[in-house]
Amino acid sequence: MGLRINTNVAAINAQRNLAKVTGRLNNNYQRLATGLRISTAADDAAGLAISERMKAQIRSIDQAKRNAN
Repeated sequence: MGLRINTNVAAINAQRNLAKVTGRLNNNYQRLATGLRISTAADDAAGLAISERMKAQIRSIDQAKRNAN
């Protein structure tokens, strides 16, 4: 008496594709909810670096304005 294992390849592929699409959908929901094009470094690492640098420059300019007053 042998052990017989059946796999449903179509169901496995469907599950994998569903998980992939669900991940993309969640990512899009997060972008819509925050209103940001870049919400994590994985979205656009270079864009995030540029954005963070610009935010730092804005903070330093704001501080300089406060110091001048």
